[in-house]
Amino acid sequence: MDSKQLYQEIILDHNKRPRNYGRIEGASHTAEGLNPLCGDHIWVTLDVKDDRVQGVAFEGESCAICKASASMMTASVKGKSVAEAEQMIREFREMATGKLDVAHQANHLGRLAVFAGVKDLPSRVKCAILPWHTLHAAFHRETSASTEGDQDPFAPSVNEA
Repeated sequence: MDSKQLYQEIILDHNKRPRNYGRIEGASHTAEGLNPLCGDHIWVTLDVKDDRVQGVAFEGESCAICKASASMMTASVKGKSVAEAEQMIREFREMATGKLDVAHQANHLGRLAVFAGVKDLPSRVKCAILPWHTLHAAFHRETSASTEGDQDPFAPSVNEA
């Protein structure tokens, strides 16, 4: 099976049967994510204890790529330390924007590497990254995240400018 077919199957599977869909009542961390251009609007709730992600869930209205990314993200970060999850956030963002070649560079993404091809679909990069921006915001007790303005994945970072 080629990588594009695998990508499509995984997106369809996680879109139809998202993992960890819903809300954690009494969550220790929560954030809202919005991609105003395409309309993706999600919420991520977390239960973090002793610096470890005990539980994570998401809900909202979004396209299939955003929903699949959120579904796979929640499955991937559950049980991880906050530092490990933050490393995955950085690596996913770098992979989606073409700065990390998962086939040739060390990373901690595992099955998330199926999203590597999204870098070739610029209009979909923000869809794939939104859940990760929202998770990062939740960790830092920010109430919201967006894929626009200073959170635009294509905007140069302070270090690059």
